[in-house]
Parts: sequence; C-alpha cells; structure tokens
Amino acid sequence: MSDLSRIAERDRLKGKPGDEPHWHRLRQGCYVGYRPSKKGKRGTWFARAFDPASGKYRRKRLGDYGTLSGHDVFTHAKRDAECWAEAVESGGIRSVELLTVADACRSYLIDRPGAIAEGVFRRHVYSDPLANIKLDNLRRHHLRAWRKRLEQAPAKISRNKIGEVRTKERERSTVNRDMVPLRAALGQVLKLGAPNTDAAWQEALKPFKGADRRRELYLDRAERKRWVEAGDEEARPFMHGLCLLPLRPGALASLTVRDFEKRTRTLTIGRDKNGNPRQISLPEVIADFLAEQTKGKLPTAAIFSRVGGLHWTKDSWKHPIKSAVRVSGLPSAASAYTIRHSVITDLIRARLPILTVAQLSGTSVGMIERHYGHLVRGDADEALASLAL
Repeated sequence: MSDLSRIAERDRLKGKPGDEPHWHRLRQGCYVGYRPSKKGKRGTWFARAFDPASGKYRRKRLGDYGTLSGHDVFTHAKRDAECWAEAVESGGIRSVELLTVADACRSYLIDRPGAIAEGVFRRHVYSDPLANIKLDNLRRHHLRAWRKRLEQAPAKISRNKIGEVRTKERERSTVNRDMVPLRAALGQVLKLGAPNTDAAWQEALKPFKGADRRRELYLDRAERKRWVEAGDEEARPFMHGLCLLPLRPGALASLTVRDFEKRTRTLTIGRDKNGNPRQISLPEVIADFLAEQTKGKLPTAAIFSRVGGLHWTKDSWKHPIKSAVRVSGLPSAASAYTIRHSVITDLIRARLPILTVAQLSGTSVGMIERHYGHLVRGDADEALASLAL
C-alpha cells in the first residue's frame, strides 16, 4: 500500500488495471486513494469507507484539488475522506446520493469501473424509462418490461461508423451478458425481494438457462503460431501469452511483475472473472518467457505492456488481434477467446484431469464438462475399445 502523504512517492505511481486508485489507509475502514493521470495532468483523489449497513466498502470521487499544491493536497484529501467516512458509517448519505436506477448504475461504475458495464448502461439503461424509476419504488414488473425491451433490441453486427449498420436478432446469451451489470449494480444497493412477489426485482433478471453455446472454432498450434507471427511488434508478446496460458484475456492483461515468482516458477492470478486469486506452477519454457517479459520492469508494471507501459484492455487488443487474423488468413470469427478455447481443448486432449484444467483456466469443473465433455467422452471410447479381446 502506497504512502500518499509523500509527494515523491505519488509522482512515481503508475496507473493500475481498471483505473483502480492507489490506497492509503487512514484508519480501520477508512482510506484515501489517488489515481495518477494518464495524460500528465493532476491526479484524482478518492475516499473509501466501510458501510456497516451493507457490509461493503463505498467509494467517492474527491477531485484533483486543482487550487492546492504540495502537502496541502494530501491534507485536504485526508480531511475530506475522513469526513465522508464518518457520514457513511453513520448511515447519513444513501438517500441523498442514490435515488434512481441510473444513480445506482453510476455508483456501481465508481466502485467497479469497467468499459463493458459502462457500455451496457449507456446503451440500455440511461436512455430507457427504467433509469428514472426510484430505487424505493422499483418492482419486478419494471424490470420485466426493461428485459423485454432488451430482448427486442437488435444486436449490431458491424459497429463501423461509416457505411450501413448491420444488425441481427439479439441472442439469449447476449441478453444474459447484458443483464449482468444491471443485476450487480442493483444488488449493491437493494436487498433481494421476497420470492414470487412483485418486490422480488431480482427474479426478472434471471439468466436464460442453456443459452451459452459451445465454442466450435478451433485453431491448432500451427495456426496459432502463424497468428502470433502476423501480429505487430507491440501486441506479439501479449498474443504469445494467450497461446501459452489458458487465461481469460483480461486476466492475462492484468498480470503484474510481482505476480510472477521466477525462483519457484509460480504465477498468481489475482484479477479474474471468479474474483478468487489462484496460483499456478509453470514449466520452465513458459517461466523463461515470462522472465523475459518482466526484465527491467518495476513490481507494479504490467507483464504484458503496451508502448509507454500501459496495460492492455479489450478496446486496445481487439484491433491488433483482428488484424493478425486477416494477415494470417485465419477464419474471420477468430478472437482472443478463440485462442483460450483452443488452448483448453489441447489440454483436455492431452488427457489432463478436468479438475486441473478448471483450476488452470479459472473456471468451474461443470463448465469444462459442459463445453469440453465431448472430448473426454472420445477418450473414454478409445479406452473402452482397448479392452476388446
């Protein structure tokens, strides 16, 4: 944890994945945070406090204190963070700050900033009648109506600003994904309603069962190698990493130098979909590759960084990845997740236990069995055939 009271230490700080601030503990349950600017401007200060009513931490943006300088900046940020923490702890701010569904969504983005959630709120919530409904009045029928509008909204096939915009019918799997941020935002500020009543707002946001289809596109090792070689110099190490580890692209992009222990050849994955940190052991060839990527970098730096030390994000990796797909002559549907699927497929075909594959990839055994069980069944057929007399 950083000592934000020291000016020199603040000036050395770099941006963290997801624009997460650097935090300085003031007392138990109370923190002041600082996010350095990516554009060389003044950084932004935040307050974080534990809310005993919800059992969760809350966060507030304090600003950049543009009229202050030197040690006065930390002094005022510290004072404001402590005052706000006292209000949170006494329960005196919720009704003032969070009135509507839109307020809940904006609050969620402060606590959990992310381009995916922000995009969903912008396209499907803020301009919808649901946005202005007060949280105290929110009922199941409001969200059922919103969900129906979401299901009927066409999904864009092409997002090019020039030319005709092509659309298709929204798939159930897409509806499931688009409901996740709203369900999380409302769950952060509302208690679950009694089941089978109109107060049970959460029931309208239950995902469709069986909507996620098994990925069919597979790239073999030769195709993946050709894809990496077609990538530009900046993206090539990140693309190579996708081919060596069965991680989600976001988890790979968030890895920092301190997550890799060269002496023991272990890697800690702390930021992933399931939210639970895990540690995996690496073979020497992959450990050597990571050691090369971390050479000369600070502990907080990204293992796979862009020019200027920036972390890769979904918006920054999609263009070089698609460009490499075109150059290498691979199917146009290939993506970063196609690589992850192909790597997991190879691990299953190598007869690695399903539990081990699930642990390496950060997913459940059930998901592996559901999407890759047909490969295991093929091995079972082969093993049973070997018993023939």
